[in-house]
Amino acid sequence: MTVEKRSEPGTDVLIRKVDSHLAAVRAGLTGPELELAERLAHALRELVVSTARASAADRGRVRAAVHYFVLRRESRGRLLSVRSLAAAQRVVNRVVLQLGRPDLLVESRRDRPAPEPAPLAGDLADAEVAAR
Repeated sequence: MTVEKRSEPGTDVLIRKVDSHLAAVRAGLTGPELELAERLAHALRELVVSTARASAADRGRVRAAVHYFVLRRESRGRLLSVRSLAAAQRVVNRVVLQLGRPDLLVESRRDRPAPEPAPLAGDLADAEVAAR
């Protein structure tokens, strides 16, 4: 007989809200905006699961962040504006830090440092000569 692990009441509802909103956003966004929305959704899902048995205050913070992400709209015509995603990012990151989960911080593409270009073969030879 297999024992099924039951989730806490409300967790499934919040995760479904995040997932259905992300599905709707996928229809209207592309590129970095879509990537940001997906990272926000991932962080929110993780927070929902990790706070399922936390204090009511912590669960309330996560619930508020989910609702902010799902209900936030600042423009007409588009499902979700970039400005709105940035606002949701700030809210989610604030909750992440309040709950002591810096591993879930959501950075936008422009927040990340640019990758260093790979050194060319000539540059490597120059570096070896300089090191001698």
